[in-house]
Amino acid sequence: MQVFQTVLRQASDLSSAQAVFREAQPQLILAFGPQEWLRSLAEALAQACPEAHHLGCTSAGEISSQGVSDGTCVVTALRFDGVTVQAASTSLADMADSLAAGQRLAQQLPAIGLRLVWVLGQGVNINGSAMIAGMTQVLGEQVLIAGGLAGDASAFKETFVLDDTGVHPDRIACIGLYGERLQVAHGSFGGWEPFGPARKVTRCQDNVLFELDGEPALDVYKRYLGDHARDLPASGLLFPLAMLGRDHAEMGLIRTILAVDDAQGSLTLAGNIDPEGYLRLMHASTDALVNGAEAAAQAALMAAQAKQPGLALLVSCVGRKLVMGGRVEEEVEAVSDVFRQSAVLAGFYSYGEISPFTGALACKLHNQTMTITSLTETPAAS
Repeated sequence: MQVFQTVLRQASDLSSAQAVFREAQPQLILAFGPQEWLRSLAEALAQACPEAHHLGCTSAGEISSQGVSDGTCVVTALRFDGVTVQAASTSLADMADSLAAGQRLAQQLPAIGLRLVWVLGQGVNINGSAMIAGMTQVLGEQVLIAGGLAGDASAFKETFVLDDTGVHPDRIACIGLYGERLQVAHGSFGGWEPFGPARKVTRCQDNVLFELDGEPALDVYKRYLGDHARDLPASGLLFPLAMLGRDHAEMGLIRTILAVDDAQGSLTLAGNIDPEGYLRLMHASTDALVNGAEAAAQAALMAAQAKQPGLALLVSCVGRKLVMGGRVEEEVEAVSDVFRQSAVLAGFYSYGEISPFTGALACKLHNQTMTITSLTETPAAS
């Protein structure tokens, strides 16, 4: 397995990257950055690497081995020796289509030998947990699914996904990786802390929260936010909601606010809510988030036990980036320090992170979480 990476910062970088990837002859190219970069890149790669599969999305910040950047395009190409790549994509009609779209996507992937599905979805008009549920219904819970939901620099207006056919605002896409030589490990960790009492969910539908403790959910939420409420929904990234079970036990899942409806008094969250559960507000400090990223990296590295260099795919939440501000580099540096020289880092800041819990296999939609998927390839038997 060979990994080639470049960070596009100006137009002249594109021709040099094109030459590098033409020489590398990769099977898979991953790209994260603004839609203008993705469109230009798609055209260039179609000429330079017509046989390679392309997967990428717009972001709320790009991650590479050089650190965190904004307005750039991080392009990472992979050439495998004993791993094959399959690509799939489907249009997403609207949020209600999320479950069916996940099923359609998964049905395009052959089941035999499938080791990993890495999926990207548009990030605004989607129910991420329903999409995952649809994929799992087709693939089963023994297939590892990871990835994330696209961003648009915290605007929450329109996001785009890159697949083999180009750049689209209404798409979910994935790659399936096959072969016994592929070694995959993963880790995820938040670092957020709860505050205030747990509130009972008294009315919700899928990912739309209407009432907490019998009151309009938006009213309850605004009381906690105080002055931050005037900046909703963007300020909701700073105060996500932790999901608790019916027994008030932590579920380990955090939900971010995607939209608010003043007329209905409702909150639209990035994933489904337990209608019999509880929700509790969360907040975080930069130190806690950096420690969480380090814990995710340690979990992934420990599970990988890799002796060969590889790729670490990082998907972190835009809410973490907003909290850390100028110190956002620290969480990627913490991951880099754990992996040292054993992995190239690539990824993006997202509107939803897709990964199992550390040590588990069943995939979940996370918010406000650093998730890491580590890929290595073992040498061929002599």
